[in-house]
Amino acid sequence: MPTQSHELDRRNFLKTGAALLGSAALLHDTLVSPAHAASDAATQLEYVSATEAARAIQAKEVTSVELTEHILARIEKFNPKLNSIVVPLFDEARARAKEADAALAKGDTWGPLHGVPITIKETFGMKGVATTAGNPVLKDNKPDRDATVVERMRAAGGVILGKTNVPLMASDIQSYNEIYGTTNNPWDLTRTPGGSTGGGAASLAAGMTYLETGSDIGGSIRTPAHFCGVYGHKPTIAVVPRTGHIPPMPGTHNTENGLSVAGPLARNAADLMLAMQILGGPDGDEATAYRWEMPKPRRASLQEYKVGYVIDDPICPVIPEQKEVLANTIAMLKKAGVQCTEGWPEGVNPAKQIETYLYLLIASLPPIAPPPPGTKIPTGLSPLNVTPIMMRASAASQRDYTKGVEEQLEARAVWQRFFTGHDLFLLPVNFTTAFPHDHSPFLGRVIETAAGPRAYTDLLYWISFATLTGLPATSAPVGRTAKGLPVNMQIMGPYLEDATPIDFAGKMAEAIGGFTAPPGYAS
Repeated sequence: MPTQSHELDRRNFLKTGAALLGSAALLHDTLVSPAHAASDAATQLEYVSATEAARAIQAKEVTSVELTEHILARIEKFNPKLNSIVVPLFDEARARAKEADAALAKGDTWGPLHGVPITIKETFGMKGVATTAGNPVLKDNKPDRDATVVERMRAAGGVILGKTNVPLMASDIQSYNEIYGTTNNPWDLTRTPGGSTGGGAASLAAGMTYLETGSDIGGSIRTPAHFCGVYGHKPTIAVVPRTGHIPPMPGTHNTENGLSVAGPLARNAADLMLAMQILGGPDGDEATAYRWEMPKPRRASLQEYKVGYVIDDPICPVIPEQKEVLANTIAMLKKAGVQCTEGWPEGVNPAKQIETYLYLLIASLPPIAPPPPGTKIPTGLSPLNVTPIMMRASAASQRDYTKGVEEQLEARAVWQRFFTGHDLFLLPVNFTTAFPHDHSPFLGRVIETAAGPRAYTDLLYWISFATLTGLPATSAPVGRTAKGLPVNMQIMGPYLEDATPIDFAGKMAEAIGGFTAPPGYAS
């Protein structure tokens, strides 16, 4: 997507930054004095997009050092209560920012993120930097090379501030572990920011980074984006390399399991588009022969899009206060001229697809440890009976697993038939908003809602359809509940057409609004 014009003068630039924040009142009516202009510019830039921050640096309206120092000051202020950035690389970031400014002074531009402060999910390897996935066994693990996504973010000019928190082995929908502790949600510190990219989502919402690289096999990009009210994109399977990611364990081959992806989180849909252009494409041996180019969005305007949607389902009912926000979103989209058709696509069997997803997920992961003696495992809280699926998956033969993969490809084909007549499919990201921290044994957890208790495994339902099929899906903020908690919509797109759901997310924001900063995090 095109960046804003480089012809903006300083006054118009600052006004534009404030408009993006939705708070023009932050600006003075007159220009600040030259001695303080750059630092004031950095302040106004803390919640704009990474794309706009990069433009400002390259236009020399602010330096990378000034912007980096401002974001580091915000980290010093807010990170102690959030605990989202857990591997600080502040000295390295300062040095990198100075190099970025020196390069720019010579007329050299590293890439589209030249000098922009960013963060990396802790599960991605960085040369000489702790990469543990929250696992005490890996507390001394320091890779000898960068993961592919880290290489590409560096090459694009990003200034890496640090690494963000995750659950143990990126295997939970909360972000806590024995090494780094618990990450809190900036909207409510008593609640989780989600997982496994919870630290990244919280950092974005709090204005402590401009872009985050995440990974997703169980909603680990989409759910944290939903819980924190930011944007996240789960790419089409295998478009963004996972080389250098944990899991799997270091020293093992990073096999493609047909479910797990790497992808970006941001506060702006245009930044997701930019990040995909940076991160996408094969690496290693495949890069010898193959090239990747992201297809353009299918439509030029919001009104041209033809979408299907479901915002509730008896298999996994959505909590009423969230359903109200999603219903209002559909109503506003219809009013804006979007062609919206309710109901599951013809041939889509939600019950069968969630079963296949859970089977392949469990079969591809290490065995789940049994709960401690005396743990009460809840039953009867959900139509999703995960126990027999777990037992079948844990004893899967190669023949059974192959049958599951066949079902996976059949599911993709069904969805692709739907996308011949429709552009997108809208559905919830999750059945609930961010919930209170719960570090009890995994299999014994229950989520309390106003409509009654729910099984923890219900958190995997709504994200399963895009994950099973390998289709792209964007998590985009659409409003807040009466309690003030963020609500996102999930936008599924056609296979390999990642730009289409991202583009719709951006156009939807123009019509109904997008990211809003949580209270108390403005300078």
